Amino acid sequence: MRDRDTPPEHIEVRGIRAWGRHGASAGEQDVPQPIDVTVNLMVDVVAARTSDDLADTVDYAALHGRVVHIVETERHRLLERLATSVLDAMLDDARVMMAVVEIAKPELLGGATPKVTLSKMRFPSMKRAWSADDEGERKRKKRKKSKREKRDER
Repeated sequence: MRDRDTPPEHIEVRGIRAWGRHGASAGEQDVPQPIDVTVNLMVDVVAARTSDDLADTVDYAALHGRVVHIVETERHRLLERLATSVLDAMLDDARVMMAVVEIAKPELLGGATPKVTLSKMRFPSMKRAWSADDEGERKRKKRKKSKREKRDER
């Protein structure tokens, strides 16, 4: 179990290539086309540091297989929807606190590669904490500005 002072670790799997039928343009779903995926996970792997046991970390082979399965069996018009499906699957593992998924369709547009990067957090409280910090900072700046304005009026 991770203590509050230990930052989460990251596990990244790059270069996952699968063939899927995704796209909004005419004909894009008619034949499989290459889809490249990168997954970056913020994970609690403190137990794996000492146990050296695969059960205490994310199994890269299983992660790879799951991503390939999603790309090859699902059909979506938008890369954003495909990325969301992969994100949801990555967050099925309770140790994953946040996932970032990059989906690319290589050389689709005359050599250009469209790419979508999405992220999702498991704990909404993390998001609220960041938002609360931002809100607190905005309030402090507003108070400073008000004090400055009052001083300038004198």
